[in-house]
Amino acid sequence: MYIDRMLRIIAGAFIMLSLALARFHNPNWLWFTAFVGLNLFQSGFTNWCPMVYFLEKLGVPKFPKGGCDK
Repeated sequence: MYIDRMLRIIAGAFIMLSLALARFHNPNWLWFTAFVGLNLFQSGFTNWCPMVYFLEKLGVPKFPKGGCDK
């Protein structure tokens, strides 16, 4: 796995988790959903995302093995 795929998986998991928590625990968890969505929106324009920084520190590769053609 590489950073772009991991980022999408993590963002999707955060959104689904926060929606479940909002449904079964407290509706204020929807603010976390909004935060994740806003972060994805701004990263589309600025090409900067804090999660990418953490994934790089964990050693997740930027591109798939074998180049960018896969």
